[in-house]
Amino acid sequence: MEQTQTEQFQETNWDSVVGQEQMVQNLENALKYKKISHAYLFQGERLSGKRMIADIYARALQCEADGDKPCNQCRSCKQALNGNHPDIIYVEHDKPNVISVDNIRTQINGDIAIKPYSSPYKIYIVDEAEKMNVQAQNALLKTLEEPPEYAVIILLSTRAEAMLPTILSRCVSLNTKPVPNDRIKHFLMAKAQIPDYRASICASFARGNVGRAIQLASNEEFDTMKAEVLSNMKSIFEMEIHQMATAAKKITEEKFEVEDYLDLCFIWYRDILLYKACKDRKHLVFLEEIRDIERIGEKYSYEAIEKIIGAIEQARNRIKSNVNFDLTMELLFMEMKKC
Repeated sequence: MEQTQTEQFQETNWDSVVGQEQMVQNLENALKYKKISHAYLFQGERLSGKRMIADIYARALQCEADGDKPCNQCRSCKQALNGNHPDIIYVEHDKPNVISVDNIRTQINGDIAIKPYSSPYKIYIVDEAEKMNVQAQNALLKTLEEPPEYAVIILLSTRAEAMLPTILSRCVSLNTKPVPNDRIKHFLMAKAQIPDYRASICASFARGNVGRAIQLASNEEFDTMKAEVLSNMKSIFEMEIHQMATAAKKITEEKFEVEDYLDLCFIWYRDILLYKACKDRKHLVFLEEIRDIERIGEKYSYEAIEKIIGAIEQARNRIKSNVNFDLTMELLFMEMKKC
């Protein structure tokens, strides 16, 4: 799931959503002009804010203040914030990777004919909707074809292409967008009290995903991995082959995220190239490592750094193609040393 129960029912509003102005405006306009669809598809990466937006929209639809945002003060809003609103239903599934036809029949199809208990709408939120199997999607399709007037079904998905075209064609589709790094950094510093240096690193690795940046900022394992990468990058010239093999094995043993590990390597050499080219400290991610960045930059030519950056991307592609992981990383470390 995209959020825990504790995270899910926070007193959020549209101004809590960072960097998704177009999506928010579409939903605010729907509320303002009473152009409510029976079915929505919110698509985007995991942790990109789909669930938060769905929660806010659901509260706004049911809010007794009848505006374009939830008041968070009325009885309906408080019920939703407490996680016990009778007319906002979160579809659950017992199997981790499958939403079955029974889940859809029991929680939506078998319930939707019952009118709302106390609100204008009956809202169903299906997180990880791409996990619906074909039978479940076909069962949902029957409801989408002839929904009751009061029904609103919100599907949240990371991979809409895994869903039937007939489902997609009946939904209003809204996509989350990548958020610029400077906005993520500002958010982490202003709202989450994350220090400047740490906020820069987390923003760089979030790849435009605010939720992922927040997760990284509080992830001790990420700190451990970063320290390991920096240690290896700083000592790569002195490392022997057996030490490179040990460093490669440690990635697996410590269960480091490979994409993040390679991203750290990439940004390290990107910082070296940037500083070597224009002595610009302002845009360095690893600003606190400036002395080592300067020292190592003197050992590499521009061509060598560009070659290493290319080797990092090549390693990424090899791993995706299931080439032996330890061998791939050893070859990468050797490339870093010989350049």
